[in-house]
Amino acid sequence: MRSHHVSRVIRASPTAVYDFAADVGNLPLWAAGLARSKPVQDGADLTVESPMGRVRIRFVERNRFGVLDHDVVLPSGAITTNPMRVFPHPDGAEVIFTLRQLGTSDEEFARDIEMVEADLDRLEDLMRNLPRKGSAAEHQR
Repeated sequence: MRSHHVSRVIRASPTAVYDFAADVGNLPLWAAGLARSKPVQDGADLTVESPMGRVRIRFVERNRFGVLDHDVVLPSGAITTNPMRVFPHPDGAEVIFTLRQLGTSDEEFARDIEMVEADLDRLEDLMRNLPRKGSAAEHQR
């Protein structure tokens, strides 16, 4: 089994990146590889429409360590555990998502990597365009 780490450095505070990414209502904004619809709370899980069909997601509890690990229950019932972290970087925050090649072909694994790269690119773009606390744009609201 191979693992692949996708990383993005985002010019925003680790707290801001973590808070945005941990807000499940924001998932469809940046995690199109996972959520194509607004998440619906279903007990301890979330249910969303994804490129793989309707899936259930279970995130670890919010924490001060920047951990965003989550399990995805696929329509087949298979569970994929996805390690994800936000931590301080000299230029702001670094987000690392680990993919594991579990029973997929090399081509499917490469597509999964591309989807996660695109998701983290969207997260970076969104964070770059959010008004910063104390900024002139925020005071104009």
